[in-house]
Amino acid sequence: MHRKMVMIFGASNILWMVFAASQAFKIEIFPESKITAQIGDTVSLTCSTTGCEFPSFSWRTQIDSPLNAKVRNEGTSSTLTMDPVGFENEHSYLCTATCPSGKKEKGIQVEIYSFPEDPEIRLSGLPEVGKPVTVTCLVPNVYPFDRLEMHLLKGDHLMKNHDFPEPMDKKSLETKSLEVTFTPTNEDIGKTLVCQAKLHIYEIDAKPKERETTKKLEVYISPKNTVISVNPSTRLQEGDSVTMTCFSEGLPAPQILWSKTLDNGNLQVLSENATLTLIAMRMEDSGIYVCEGVNLAGRDRTQVELLVQEKLFTVEVSPGPRIAAQIGDSVVLTCRVTGCESPSFSWRTQIDSPLSGKVRSEGTTSMLTLSPVSFENEHSYLCIVTCGRKKLEKEIKVDLYSFPRDPEIEMSDLLVDGNSVTVSCKVPDVYPFDRLEIELLKGESIMKNKNFLDDEDNKSLETKSLEMVFIPSTEDTGKVLVCQAKLHIDEMEFEPKQRQSTQTLYVNVAPRDTTILVSPSSILEEGSSVNMTCSSSGLPAPKILWWRLQNDRDPQLLSENTTLTLISTKIEDSGIYVCEGINQAGTSRKEVELIIQVAPKDIQLTAFPSESVKEGDTVIISCTCGNVPQTWIILKKKAKTGDTVLKSTDGAYTIHKAQLEDAGVYECESKNEVGLQLRSITLDVKGRENNKDYFSPELLVLYCASSLIIPAIGMIIYFARKANMKGSYSLVEAQKSKV
Repeated sequence: MHRKMVMIFGASNILWMVFAASQAFKIEIFPESKITAQIGDTVSLTCSTTGCEFPSFSWRTQIDSPLNAKVRNEGTSSTLTMDPVGFENEHSYLCTATCPSGKKEKGIQVEIYSFPEDPEIRLSGLPEVGKPVTVTCLVPNVYPFDRLEMHLLKGDHLMKNHDFPEPMDKKSLETKSLEVTFTPTNEDIGKTLVCQAKLHIYEIDAKPKERETTKKLEVYISPKNTVISVNPSTRLQEGDSVTMTCFSEGLPAPQILWSKTLDNGNLQVLSENATLTLIAMRMEDSGIYVCEGVNLAGRDRTQVELLVQEKLFTVEVSPGPRIAAQIGDSVVLTCRVTGCESPSFSWRTQIDSPLSGKVRSEGTTSMLTLSPVSFENEHSYLCIVTCGRKKLEKEIKVDLYSFPRDPEIEMSDLLVDGNSVTVSCKVPDVYPFDRLEIELLKGESIMKNKNFLDDEDNKSLETKSLEMVFIPSTEDTGKVLVCQAKLHIDEMEFEPKQRQSTQTLYVNVAPRDTTILVSPSSILEEGSSVNMTCSSSGLPAPKILWWRLQNDRDPQLLSENTTLTLISTKIEDSGIYVCEGINQAGTSRKEVELIIQVAPKDIQLTAFPSESVKEGDTVIISCTCGNVPQTWIILKKKAKTGDTVLKSTDGAYTIHKAQLEDAGVYECESKNEVGLQLRSITLDVKGRENNKDYFSPELLVLYCASSLIIPAIGMIIYFARKANMKGSYSLVEAQKSKV
């Protein structure tokens, strides 16, 4: 196996030698014609040959200066290493390769540069708003600087750019800079300064060398407008506390330093907080306190003077310097002292009128009770406190008002569509009424308003009112009537200053369009039934009443239903029926006449004085029908040749001086729309005897009766007159008649 490997290796060498001998002699260098190297870096140049098995190499510069590099040959290649690269390596290097077949050489240009660090941004001072500052962009240790280009930007804005085309006197590393002076503004806060540097040294990728540095622009504002707030006051009393707060504008926010000016003018540092609180102060704490705002851009100070006085007693009144009291209520005025252990109290009014109240003092408190509050309490009250030799007084003013109830809405009458009504809005027991305003609204629209500024303002409780007349309509139903009362006393604090009452409008409509429907008809036959239905429109819906009119008597109430039904009517049911629609707003009436018809009946046909008379007598033939209205009566005399209709009056026919030919049959025909009935009688007329005086028994009876009637009538008249004179009459006491 080993022999086979040796044979294969030997064969391969022979083949390689044959192949190499067959190749032409060539020389190559890497990198090729040009290389750019950073000063201080390590660079290697490699020279190799083909077509020569054992070449010999040599290196030199184009101008035969020292190589300043190390050479290492190995086989068919040679390496020239420059470590580190310096100015002395900036040459054109030649590699020479010698073979039995000849000599060849290849050159390469080595260019050097220096661009080792990013640019530096420097400021001449703190960038303060409103003050110029110089920005410098530095590019250190650059070579060759004639290929350098610099840009300085603020945000996206190019402030300045510059290149350096001036010739270089010597090869050296130099620091180049670009300067710009500008004045910062508030808009520059947060922006970024950008310094860009480009070295136009092109390599194979044809891109220049670039470096960039950014710096956030921190803009400063020197402290200003430093102010101090003092709570509660710069004038204090012993034992009081005070809080002083200092504020100063600036960027960055200034640090606050508090100090106090000493007697020698030096400052004693007290605090580094914005707020300085001093408690339980003494008189020696009086002095000048200094607040100073400090930041990197500068400082600003202001001062305040505190004066601590000897402690004095104080007097406070409650509920306050002014109180609004409702007439009739109870009010307690309290006077309280601090800073005095044993004060003495007294109360009086501003005008020295009677207090009209009770005073109770206890310890450091005194109370004046006004109960109940009335007009004599409307004063300014003074609480006078004496402590040792000092005296203080506090005033409290008592203002009175009366506004106890909501307004009252009254209507002069029921609300009826189309009828005018007076609305009254009353505000009871109000004071002071010259500040009162009343407003009457319907829905959201103002109907009327009134104030009472012109009224004489007496100290009395009065009821004020606002009245107006309006005509309601059905469209007003559901709307709300609002009465608002306002007591305009803005300087007095009390509740409520406004009261209101509401009333929902309900507009009535008086009954109208009352109608009666009769079914089947208003004219009926006896025994029929009838329905009479009444309707009436109104709001609220009218109540229906049925009445029947009666002669010389009050109407008869029949029903309170809409429909009146009569079953099996009789003739007595005939008459006038009244339907009445009634509601709160009024009444409406409608009449209908009901006629019950019956067939004629109970006919009576008579002859007076008799059915048998003598010639020359007077005879009355009378025909009557029972209680049946609207009946026609026809009297006839029957004859073979035809009936004769007699002219009758109210069913009576009079024959004067009866003749023999008047004798015969008389017939009465009674009829109406329902039917008819007939009755007949026979009249007998007797003739008189000739040339004889005739004295009938009837005449004798008549003569005797008249002789008795005439005295009787005289007696009746006599006793009637006597009864009228006495006012009464008694048959027992009557005297016997004298004939």
